[in-house]
Amino acid sequence: MNTFSQKLKNHYYKIPDKTIITLQYADAPDQHISYAELVHGAAGYAQAFQDVGIHPGEVVIIILKHGVDLIYAFWGAVLHGAIPSILPFLTEKLSPEVYRQSLTSLIGITSPAAFITYPDFVDEVQQAATGVDSPPAILTSGGISSQSAPNFETLSGFQRDSSDIALLQHSSGTTGLKKGVALTHQAVFNQLKSYGRALKLRDDDVVISWLPLYHDMGLIAGFLLPILSGLHLVLSSPFDWIRAPQKLFEAVSQYQGTLTWLPNFAYNFCAKKLRPRHLEGIDLSSLRVVTNCSETIHWKSHQIFLERFESYGLAPSALAASYAMAENVFAVTQGGGGHRPMTVDEIDARDFQSERIARPSKGENTIKWVSSGTPLDNAEVRVLGDNLQELPERGVGEIVLRSDCMLTEYFNRPNTTQQAFLDGWYRTGDIGYIAEGEIFVTGRKKELIIVGGKNIYPQDLERLANEVPGVYPGRVVAFGLYNENIGTEEIVIIAESETTDPDQKQAIATQIRQKINQGTDTVVRYVRVVEPKWLIKTSSGKIARGANRQQYIEEFG
Repeated sequence: MNTFSQKLKNHYYKIPDKTIITLQYADAPDQHISYAELVHGAAGYAQAFQDVGIHPGEVVIIILKHGVDLIYAFWGAVLHGAIPSILPFLTEKLSPEVYRQSLTSLIGITSPAAFITYPDFVDEVQQAATGVDSPPAILTSGGISSQSAPNFETLSGFQRDSSDIALLQHSSGTTGLKKGVALTHQAVFNQLKSYGRALKLRDDDVVISWLPLYHDMGLIAGFLLPILSGLHLVLSSPFDWIRAPQKLFEAVSQYQGTLTWLPNFAYNFCAKKLRPRHLEGIDLSSLRVVTNCSETIHWKSHQIFLERFESYGLAPSALAASYAMAENVFAVTQGGGGHRPMTVDEIDARDFQSERIARPSKGENTIKWVSSGTPLDNAEVRVLGDNLQELPERGVGEIVLRSDCMLTEYFNRPNTTQQAFLDGWYRTGDIGYIAEGEIFVTGRKKELIIVGGKNIYPQDLERLANEVPGVYPGRVVAFGLYNENIGTEEIVIIAESETTDPDQKQAIATQIRQKINQGTDTVVRYVRVVEPKWLIKTSSGKIARGANRQQYIEEFG
């Protein structure tokens, strides 16, 4: 039987003393967890779930910070046969009102049997569950003892089937409390096998990650893949990383890390933030695959990253990219990372925007797109036009896919599930094109700005605005607002800056307009330079265009 519980049990008997997880903290020594300790700790949580009446197949929501309780709670739910789902906890970057509303909505749709969280968050959960016919049980972390001799025969997780739902991933949103992507045990294993082949996984691989476990990149690449594959995982908190990004490189150097995954903004962030004093003694030569994932991939980001860290042992061949989504468990494609150099496609900007063709450029007005690689060997990818017919090579349209690791459903949302598929193909909502078998992802369909019939991709505008001195790196958003008087959309740019001087803000806004006009032949009417932390980000760290658009309307009209 191919289930998470069975796989964990196999590792428990074969390599009980192997350190499978090393937890890193900002203010405490590293904590090493063996397979035996993982199973013992998880069994304690499984018993706790049983004691409060949780049944196999019921959903357990986990809202915990980085640490051993989060890990044991997840695997405890697995061993009990429940369906774990990790959600982000409330932070200063999330709107409390939106978070609470989303949590209430999630409880209504998902009907979780239990929450496990911190004692000081219990009131939030209770308020969110007010009025629910069957309120969830609420367990608090701490005080749940490990079981030194777990009885596998009594654990309900071993009665589950490979076709049963193993977990829920909640797709990214302004709080992350969005559609629950239901994935079976078999779907996850199909992904791990195929992705493992693409990565050419080795028994001595070491995964280094700071990614949050409530996002697919962190949960799959930075958690399930190493644990279920028997690879050493070195895991730290995203909040510790953002304060001290050198910790990632220190972990690579200390533990001879070979694999890591980063969102595009992290390449710029690390290259610009880290100084020589942060990198003394750092050796990155063990890294064989550094995968850019979860955001549109920018060529310049890779160049900046490589130029900054090549002298510390980072090999150019290590740079890689992946197109991934929770609905496919994780990876759809993989490219670079020693397989072949990452492809950079330089195309004509005007043809791309007006004709929706990615035609190789012969002039000066160009756009560079970085390939996300080729589809995994268990996935097929097509690009559809507005008439839902397949487009030829280099035609720009909506990306659709099918594989043997697709979601079973959006949990308890049958209509949403049905609308997501077209004749067995999953409609991603992403825009892109295929060239020589490689996938190039250029944006989101619903975020496309159309000005006078011209397709404008917000990522292009944001990339250019980010290059203006005084703009806070990675804190720019672009979107369109429909103007009834002229019958088309107008572009709005919002950029964060440290300056509070009105004249400096005006100068930055002027430079943004000029930069975008020169780079895209596009006129931007509205540019707002705002204070830090004005912009709303998703739980996975992406700029939330829809939420920021609404905030702009409410604040500025």
